[in-house]
Amino acid sequence: MTDAIYPRGTREIGERRRQLAPEIHRAFDEFGKRVFAEGALPEKTKQLIAVAVAHVTQCPYCISGHTALAHRKGATDQEIMEAIWVAAEMRAGGAFAHSTVALHTLGELPQQPH
Repeated sequence: MTDAIYPRGTREIGERRRQLAPEIHRAFDEFGKRVFAEGALPEKTKQLIAVAVAHVTQCPYCISGHTALAHRKGATDQEIMEAIWVAAEMRAGGAFAHSTVALHTLGELPQQPH
């Protein structure tokens, strides 16, 4: 994570965030705890999903945090990398799928002489 682009999270920043909206902050923390708790999916699987999603949303804090949490929950380096590759394929898949919009638009436009 490049500090020049993304400053490090600090206790002071966290405390300021809590002070500015304490009820919302508590609710967000509780939501996160419930989402990542053991359920129909094991915690390790949830963290691997979070690693993949973090790469799609491109949040460096989420990438770092959920990679560490996935590792802590027992994910191997190989499992983490495979989750990242799934994210990469899905991200590319979105562009591929949305090409349908461009192709429909082109089909509705007058043809240009070649």
